[in-house]
Amino acid sequence: MTLTTVDVTLVGAGIMGATLGTLLRQLRPDLRLLLVEGLPREAQESSSAWNNAGTGHAGNCELNYTPMAPDGSISLAKALDINEAFDLSRQFWTHLVRDGALGSPEAFIQGVPHMSFVLGEERRAYLRERHRLMAAHHCYRGMAYSEDHAEVAAWAPLLIEGRDPAQAIGATHIAAGTDVNFGALTSQLLEHLRAGGAFEARFSTAVQSLRRRPEGGWRLETRDQTTGETRLIDTGTVFLGAGGGALTLLQNSGIPEGRGYGGFPVSGLWLRCGDRAVASRHHAKVYGMAAAGSPPMSVPHLDTRLVDGRHWILFGPYAGFSSKFLKSGSLCDWPRSLRTGNLLPLLAVARDNLPLTQYLIGQVFANADQRFAALRDFYPNARPSDWTLAVAGQRVQIIKADARRGGVLQFGTEVVHAADTSLVAVLGASPGASAAVAIALEILHSCFREKLPDGWQDTLRRILPSYGASIRDDADLCRRIRSESAEVLGLAA
Repeated sequence: MTLTTVDVTLVGAGIMGATLGTLLRQLRPDLRLLLVEGLPREAQESSSAWNNAGTGHAGNCELNYTPMAPDGSISLAKALDINEAFDLSRQFWTHLVRDGALGSPEAFIQGVPHMSFVLGEERRAYLRERHRLMAAHHCYRGMAYSEDHAEVAAWAPLLIEGRDPAQAIGATHIAAGTDVNFGALTSQLLEHLRAGGAFEARFSTAVQSLRRRPEGGWRLETRDQTTGETRLIDTGTVFLGAGGGALTLLQNSGIPEGRGYGGFPVSGLWLRCGDRAVASRHHAKVYGMAAAGSPPMSVPHLDTRLVDGRHWILFGPYAGFSSKFLKSGSLCDWPRSLRTGNLLPLLAVARDNLPLTQYLIGQVFANADQRFAALRDFYPNARPSDWTLAVAGQRVQIIKADARRGGVLQFGTEVVHAADTSLVAVLGASPGASAAVAIALEILHSCFREKLPDGWQDTLRRILPSYGASIRDDADLCRRIRSESAEVLGLAA
């Protein structure tokens, strides 16, 4: 049985692990990094171009990030958090392109306008007020609003063709949106890590166990799923960035900080159109409003996508339930995650989220006609013959203990780490990939601060011009940074 000794082991070959590894390499080129992935290649789960919306979440169009309170007020706080987090990712990619670490940005990022689109007077009143607040903030410079069918048709003709001219609609449009192929980006980041040395990636390799070493750090036992060979890894720090699989590994580690966490897996389906005559006429990411009780990942959207040089349109996702934690996982994943410590939070969430349960049951039993009717709310002239059904990625929403309610279902991403910072896990889903750099920075501050050389924060300021500042508070800084990154990445300013 072979033994490998490294400084950091990254479990999961998705955008999270690739981003953290690349950032660590920028700060500590001498670190020995090992990446372990259960599948035969990188970015095959949530980072795959076909498994996620690929939006480049920036809080421009996602209405669930700007909820309306019972008193009618609308908060921009969550949208601004995500807007700033995505901007950090843009700054990092800009640095890597300038530095030659990434190739042509066209391979992973495209400029695509972001739109919100609603039907009916009540929703239109909400969108109108949302736009008033957002357009006044410099982070959303250039956001337009319209209730005019002709103007909306100029932005996205498929939304209007075949629609009743008397129907009440509302739409926002911001030209400086993006479509990000996180699978292609992950591949480029890993290629850069390989070229820098002191990095190894082991694919088709599953982590069988994690246990603490008496002298500090961790020993991982892994199994090569092709040859059956068992190998050991001694490592100072473990990063669990394996998507839905991170929860199982966190539980297996036995750290006290991981107790009480559970997961609620949500599956999904897309309708996908690759007909060139149709796809070439839609150039926008159009987000609607989620049904009551539905999870954020199920917000309906009609998305322009560019995958492998070809334009597509995706609509969905249609949510469902699967007990798998990964698309390639086992139906036993969820039952195996049940622990004494997370049963009460799970039961509390079931009690408090009956609308979500009803929504998922309805989605599971929806037929093709019902799914297509939802598409026609966005694209009235859609023809069934142009669309095929595709399976989306698997998401695991966080369930955690709560002193008042017993347990809460938390949408978003959460970082959990051991008290001695030797192990850290990323749990949850959206905005996930788009906030990868912001999440990596959180991990650096919480788990690597003492392991980085003097001056590491100065290096971060060079890599990320807004590090230590806030683009939401400094309009001039925001405009300057976005103008520079747009020029390097080939995007609208």
